[in-house]
Amino acid sequence: MSQPGRSWTTRGLAACLCTWLGACSPPVEIDYSGPTADWPEWGATKGGLRYSPLTQIDRSNVDRLETAWTYRTDHFRPGAPYIVFQNTPLVVDDTLYVCTPYNEVIALDPETGEELWKHDPGVSSEGAHVINCRGISSWVDPQAAAGAACRRRLVMGTVDARMIELDARTGERCAGFGDGGEIDLRAGLGEVRPGEYGVTSPPVIIGDRIVTGAMVIDDVRVDIAGGVVRAFDVRTGELRWGWDPIPPTRPPLPPGPDGEARYERGTSNAWTALSADPERELVFVPTGNTSPDYYGGHREGLDHYSSSVVALDARTGEVVWHFRTVHHDIWDYDVPAQPVLFDFPDGGRTVPAVAVPTKMGHLFFLNRETGEPLFPVEERPVPQEGVVEGEYLSPTQPFPTKPPPLHPTELTPDDAFGFTFWDRGKCREKIESLRSEGIFTPPSTEGTIHYPGMVGGMNWGSVTVDPAREIMVTNLLRVATEVRLVPRQEFSAMFQGSMPAPPWEPQLGTPFGLYRIPLLSPFGAPCNPPPWGTLVGIDLASGDVRWEVPLGTTRDLAPWPLWFDYGVPNLGGSIATGSGLVFIGATTDHFLRAFDIETGEEIWKGRLPHAGHATPMTYRLRPGGRQFVVIAAGGHQLLGSEPGDAIVAFALPD
Repeated sequence: MSQPGRSWTTRGLAACLCTWLGACSPPVEIDYSGPTADWPEWGATKGGLRYSPLTQIDRSNVDRLETAWTYRTDHFRPGAPYIVFQNTPLVVDDTLYVCTPYNEVIALDPETGEELWKHDPGVSSEGAHVINCRGISSWVDPQAAAGAACRRRLVMGTVDARMIELDARTGERCAGFGDGGEIDLRAGLGEVRPGEYGVTSPPVIIGDRIVTGAMVIDDVRVDIAGGVVRAFDVRTGELRWGWDPIPPTRPPLPPGPDGEARYERGTSNAWTALSADPERELVFVPTGNTSPDYYGGHREGLDHYSSSVVALDARTGEVVWHFRTVHHDIWDYDVPAQPVLFDFPDGGRTVPAVAVPTKMGHLFFLNRETGEPLFPVEERPVPQEGVVEGEYLSPTQPFPTKPPPLHPTELTPDDAFGFTFWDRGKCREKIESLRSEGIFTPPSTEGTIHYPGMVGGMNWGSVTVDPAREIMVTNLLRVATEVRLVPRQEFSAMFQGSMPAPPWEPQLGTPFGLYRIPLLSPFGAPCNPPPWGTLVGIDLASGDVRWEVPLGTTRDLAPWPLWFDYGVPNLGGSIATGSGLVFIGATTDHFLRAFDIETGEEIWKGRLPHAGHATPMTYRLRPGGRQFVVIAAGGHQLLGSEPGDAIVAFALPD
């Protein structure tokens, strides 16, 4: 008998046994009448809505999802630094494209997971602390003939500071772009040491311009490479403009002897994803901090654009407006997430808006044409005592009134958490020994609690918007950080000329080195009370919180039976669908989950081979086809979850 015959016999026998035992679910009736859609941008749209109109998977059948296919990228290399697989794939032209942490680009059949081609750019990981590629971008040349080479281009920044273009059909380099299909992003930056500068987030393409920032490693030195944002011609790689984030009163650096543009060092960088409004020719840049993060006495206004969202004219790179979420940031409270463009409902009309998520758990709704807040923002007094010599503070900081701050703003000894009386007592002692006067307590030589901590709050997963239901969803992490400034002489004596490693960081050029570490109990659990991770639904029109639920369990971090629904540390983002579902991985346990966007109820979870610290995506490509939900499951060593290399697709059983 042939293999198909044996398969039919096995299925028939299984069906008979199911009927006899009464242990089988009825077959799923799949609705093929709904919409189809691909996933053409990292955040679904250039404005990052993370929303798909697909409805085939809905509340009634989501619990029947099963693994449709799994692909292994095999990206691990001996002796590598931390590798994090946080990629969100694209699906365009009936092909799925994914990048590995080493910037290998892989094309897959989106319905079967079969590999079509693979391109390895041979990146260097020398000096790098974390290797990552969160996404790539795609562009179709309207001037190219159908079937022409590089008519559709894949555009990717690399961890070793290159920009590369590939033909989406073949994976071959686009020879007319730069030098053999790539450009060197170190141009104009001055000295760039290995591992200090690279691109981990997808560029945004608006018109025929690629716009990108870059990751600049934190807390190394004040004169590290700067955070310039640049636009390049998508066909040739020629530089169109560069925005140097220096104060408006400070003249730009003159060109070098060869006429090459030069950029200021130590400025605020834009390490996370940018967004774009093609209709208004605007690019929205979320900025991090001026180097280093935890001391700013030397800045003299150089942090004018730190911890801000900046609207740039996409044609010229000129600043249209900017909004600062922190004044003189010495807490590493970056704007870590892609600004999300949405239509704000305002009494029967809509206002073009941008949502700005921050590590503080502050979420600002702004008019994206003017930068004006759509809900009041209040300047409130913040702690002023204990600032170190040479530092200065802002007397107030901006607080959004709606949505309200989504993260607790203080941690006291009475808040100490523990599984037992003993570890709770140890956490209480730790909290009592450190300065903790609420959010914006300045770093000190005695030791300070920062809560929210160095990872957030919100992070690069950003927020998701369901425009039909006018609901925004975001996930947050809640783990406090212990921060201590160490006087330079003492710090130098500790390391005697060798380069320190985390949790010690040098902050060269300032009077202080840095010690920072999550505030954990002797058992390794956060000293702050759970939930340690939450998922929140927000009404767009009112700015009110509609619901809030813990996100994730202690499974896969703790042995059974210590599996608690405490909500856990998470990194990654969510997506929403037209059927009213929110899909999210992000947690340290190995699950992809689905929630009802109206209520926050968890209605399904699917097991993953590794934790899914990435943002999922979804697509359905043809009228008779199935809807797939795909996530990169790669773990995260820094969060305590084992590394992996899986891309997993879920669908309803066929």
